[in-house]
Amino acid sequence: MWPLLLLLAFLLPPEAGTEDIIGGHEAKPHSRPYMALVQFVVNERKMRCGGVLLRKDFVLTAAHCCGSSVSVTLGVHNIQAQERTQQVIPVRRDIPHPDYNPKNFSNDIMLLKGDSGGPLVCKNVIQGIVSYGRSDGSPPRAYTKVSSFLPWIKKTMKSL
Repeated sequence: MWPLLLLLAFLLPPEAGTEDIIGGHEAKPHSRPYMALVQFVVNERKMRCGGVLLRKDFVLTAAHCCGSSVSVTLGVHNIQAQERTQQVIPVRRDIPHPDYNPKNFSNDIMLLKGDSGGPLVCKNVIQGIVSYGRSDGSPPRAYTKVSSFLPWIKKTMKSL
C-alpha cells in the first residue's frame, strides 16, 4: 500500500506541494525502479508529474501532465541531485485517452512512448493514478482507476 500512496503523491501537479511526501515515508533508495518522473514545459514554465513504467517503452501518467519538451527520468531517488543511475529519456509520443476532458478531468490518463528504458520490475499492481488534487497539498481527492482503462492501454500499446 505504501508504494501506491507514494506513487499517488508523486503524481500530484507541482503546485500541489509534491516536493513533500504526504502521509507516507521516504522509500529505500532505488527500491521502486518502476517510478518515473515526467517533466514538461507549459507556457515557458517547467512542470513535473509522476508516472509508472509499464514496459521498457511505455510510461503511464495523467493526461493533464502534457506540454512541450516532454521527458521521462528513470533510476533516480533524489530529484534534486544528479545520480549515477539516472536516465533521462525524451518522449517520442504522448497518447492521452481519446475521451480526456481537461475541464472536469474525466479519463485523465495518458501513455507516453520513453525511446528506450530499463526493464520493467514491478511486483505491485497499479490501482490508480492521481487525476487532480488540492492546491494546499492535502491528500489527493480524485483518482483515475487504471483497471478501467486496461483495454485501451493494451490496444494502444499493441498498435504502436
